Amino acid sequence: MTNKLLNTKFLSQIVDLLQSARNNVVLTINQTMVTTYFEIGRKIVEEEQNGKDRADYGKSLLRDLSKVLTSEFGKGFSVTNIQQMRSFYLSYQKQQTLSVKSENANQQRLSVDFKLSWSHYLKLMRIDDESERKFYEIEAVKNNWSVRELERQYNSALYTRLVLSRDKDKVKELSEKGLILEKPKDAVKDPYILEFLGLPEHSTYSESQLEQELIDKLEHFLLELGNGFTYVARQKRISFNDKHFWIDLVFYNRFLKCFVLIDLKIGELKHQDLGQMQMYVNYYDREIR
Repeated sequence: MTNKLLNTKFLSQIVDLLQSARNNVVLTINQTMVTTYFEIGRKIVEEEQNGKDRADYGKSLLRDLSKVLTSEFGKGFSVTNIQQMRSFYLSYQKQQTLSVKSENANQQRLSVDFKLSWSHYLKLMRIDDESERKFYEIEAVKNNWSVRELERQYNSALYTRLVLSRDKDKVKELSEKGLILEKPKDAVKDPYILEFLGLPEHSTYSESQLEQELIDKLEHFLLELGNGFTYVARQKRISFNDKHFWIDLVFYNRFLKCFVLIDLKIGELKHQDLGQMQMYVNYYDREIR
């Protein structure tokens, strides 16, 4: 009995060590990524300020930078994403500490204490009021809010209710119910982290069985569709700001010269399904075609 208890305690300690290590790895990745994006934003703003025509120069700068970074590092550096880095710096530049010059005068080491993920800050940047934004940032760090929980608290107008409430402690107590904690294994599925590290993205499929059967019989499926269809992608991810969507199947018709998007649904078709498909079509028409 004693040995069994000792073994259980020993195993528990090992598990705790590994769990702590994983948490630290995710935290380090997030802090490095967010700080890097902050620095990229800073350098973009400084470069723009040196441009003769700031508006036109800024647009061309982002386009050119996007092409170079995408070629060098892959996904994650679209013009929209780089604009977000620029906006991030402009929103949080007051939090930066003094720059410390290194021996090389052209290099600087900037110490900024960011404790949340990039997805968190994409949501926080949408809050115009600086005091409100700072409040949600502090609470997200203190209570270990996931991105979903941060969004839920914001949508519930927690800050506004606290400002108006005479009993602020009770409001905060209510706000903490339904807390959703984010595990390291969930965080590393984040597309932003995968892009930053240059790792391949492995999607999960909502209609996986049907989709797999179609992929297994792709030749017959293409012939059923008609002439000129070519396979492009499966679970193609598209992103709007900090939200990600996956298109089940993407084809291209070389005769019609158009993309064909397929969203698989086993159950009843709903209005929101139609709206989502229209969003996919609009995205491809605007960004891809």
